[in-house]
Amino acid sequence: MYYVYILYSPSKDKFYIGQTEDVEKRLSQHRIRKNLGADDWIIKYTEEFATRSGAVLRETEIKSMKRKSYIEWLISTAS
Repeated sequence: MYYVYILYSPSKDKFYIGQTEDVEKRLSQHRIRKNLGADDWIIKYTEEFATRSGAVLRETEIKSMKRKSYIEWLISTAS
């Protein structure tokens, strides 16, 4: 299985959107590497796909929205 994920950094007030096979492993990598200068990333949203191509398409779709309000809405509807 593949996943699209959205991470949030409270210290930077930033979202990060990506896709992976292992969300927990990828979260750890983001924290260690301090992506965007933050090490406090938390998982806010995940979506599961049977294929990597499906996950990549969805990741691209979410990123194309380019609005924080859309990401916040997406997260709120998943809860």
